[in-house]
Amino acid sequence: MKQQIVISGVGGQGVLFVTRLLAEAAIMKGFSVFTSETHGMAQRGGTVLSHLKVGNFSSPLIRPANADGLLALKAGGLNQHGLYLKPHAWAAVNRREDVVQDSESPVFAVDADELAQRIHQPKSVNLILLGFTIGVVSTAVENRLFCSLEDLKAVLEKSLAGKKKMLGDAITALETGYNGLRTI
Repeated sequence: MKQQIVISGVGGQGVLFVTRLLAEAAIMKGFSVFTSETHGMAQRGGTVLSHLKVGNFSSPLIRPANADGLLALKAGGLNQHGLYLKPHAWAAVNRREDVVQDSESPVFAVDADELAQRIHQPKSVNLILLGFTIGVVSTAVENRLFCSLEDLKAVLEKSLAGKKKMLGDAITALETGYNGLRTI
């Protein structure tokens, strides 16, 4: 297993939380993991970019045109960080409108903000996009993610042990994304 994933968003969206969940899922499955992140004035709504490498790699940063996938918590993330994607890689984007594609790579869009409002969890956009990504990439893309919805639930249960309400909310958000509206 070798997979490189870029997660992008702005400060406060939970980019690092999503990265940690994915990294812990990889470790739980016995894979080697590298993570790295950059923050651009994150506390003031600046860009946060995280690199996740699963498998046998020697450095944490993903070079342009080498990522297998991109999770963009903000609509502009595809334009801003799409350069990391290799040909035929996938992208999952939090976006209200359809994504205009100018490449052969599959791009999947979901309005995670609207779904978060529907379940009365406006801060759960990150988990909704992650659940959506797991669902759509596992069914529509040949290069599937290294982990499943069940793996991520197990990581959440371990991470949020003793925090019953937080755990319930997190799993609800993840499942909402997984079962959410899909646009291809």
